[in-house]
Amino acid sequence: MSSSFERYQKRRLISSYFSVVISISLVLFLLGLLGLLVLNTKKVADHFKEQIALTVYLKDTAKEVEINQLEKSLALAEYTKSTNFVSKEEAAKAHSEEIGENFMDFLGYNPLQNSIDVYFNADYVSETQIAEISRDLREKDFVDEVVYDKPLIALLNDNVKRISFWILVISGLFTFIAVLLINSSIRLSVYSKRFTIKTMQMVGATKGFIRRPFIWKSVKLGIIGAVVALIGMAAVLYYIDKGFPELELLKDEMILGALFIGVLLLGIIISWLSTFFATQRFLNLKTDELYY
Repeated sequence: MSSSFERYQKRRLISSYFSVVISISLVLFLLGLLGLLVLNTKKVADHFKEQIALTVYLKDTAKEVEINQLEKSLALAEYTKSTNFVSKEEAAKAHSEEIGENFMDFLGYNPLQNSIDVYFNADYVSETQIAEISRDLREKDFVDEVVYDKPLIALLNDNVKRISFWILVISGLFTFIAVLLINSSIRLSVYSKRFTIKTMQMVGATKGFIRRPFIWKSVKLGIIGAVVALIGMAAVLYYIDKGFPELELLKDEMILGALFIGVLLLGIIISWLSTFFATQRFLNLKTDELYY
């Protein structure tokens, strides 16, 4: 009978530890993914900003030397990420492939113009800066027209600000919820041993002596949970980087290292604090109050 009860207690204890580890790992995993999102919000936003192009259409009278000088000056400008010269022949070929027929057979000539596509560094993708650059380019005699998607730039910048704000709000809220969930799991684990705590106290054990094994056990569970969460984060990060290599998520090793260490420390700190306050609560209870 005694051994059967001991086996039951052991299974119950293992089940309790398992639930604590799962709770910690799931919460820290989601919190770590949110941290990845926060740290990479700017990078993702910059990636989309740098896809916006300003197209400079050149007059047919433009000399080759003028075109070359303009292309070089644009390539060397601090606001430029890259440039791409598209000849009228290349533009005609691309347009014909797009519509599925050679439009020049009907027109008898090529109405398209030579152009230069300018892609900007993300910091310069704003309505005022691009408008100023566009105005300067229009002043050149051999430039016919400068075209860019002004509404898209305004919409992109507004959405980036809005998304960044809400990500910060959600991060703060989720961190608070994460602390509460881990704290609740550990408190339930300690609650199951409240009579053991009170018995040790009644035979003269100090509060520090009673708390020590509970804290050490919870810290170990917190480390295990954090490691499981980090493995999950690493797997997600690997597949995201594989699917979207242009984001270069694995390039910032310092930031990723700091995030992983932060998740590990968070698991340890929350486990330690939750166990400390949970054991303190039961140490301060009277014997009669343990049954409520």
